[in-house]
Amino acid sequence: MHADDPNKNVEDWVTGDERATGPQLSYLHTLAREAEEEVPEGLTKAQASQMIDRLRQASPRTAEQPRPQTTADGDAPGR
Repeated sequence: MHADDPNKNVEDWVTGDERATGPQLSYLHTLAREAEEEVPEGLTKAQASQMIDRLRQASPRTAEQPRPQTTADGDAPGR
């Protein structure tokens, strides 16, 4: 995969062990609320991304929709 590919494996993210970003946490809290789950404190970018993927797959509202595109930093392109 290309080094700048936002869809590369989270284990390969250079910044994956940094704290989750604001946009990641906001989206994660929305998905967790719908799934009646708690968001653990202190998530890394990689952990937040994995939890987002899991909750999206389990949600009837988002399971069939493509994931919002983000960069490896967890931000939307152009931000």
